[in-house]
Amino acid sequence: MADELPSCLTLHGERLWLAVSVVPNAKRTGVDGLHDGALRVRLASPPVDGKANDTLVAWLAAELGLARRHVTLVRGQTARRKWLELDGSADDIVGAVTRLLTTGAARA
Repeated sequence: MADELPSCLTLHGERLWLAVSVVPNAKRTGVDGLHDGALRVRLASPPVDGKANDTLVAWLAAELGLARRHVTLVRGQTARRKWLELDGSADDIVGAVTRLLTTGAARA
């Protein structure tokens, strides 16, 4: 695994957990850098009936190159701060999150 994890990733047993700070009802879905140690994600989805959570899981799975079943919301179902468990190669996940942070910062 990579020697140093981005601040938004933590190791829990064999799996990586990703801290996400969600901003619903955005114009488009995308990364907006880091916020208080979490990946800030703007979602083009309302926080109604779990739609924002579904959008977040599907979008993150696609961006990280994981199957949707390998991204699980473990904490924060109704909060803006969420924790997602990622099941996959740690090196690939760290690389994908680092890439998201780099491209998100470049767009800001």
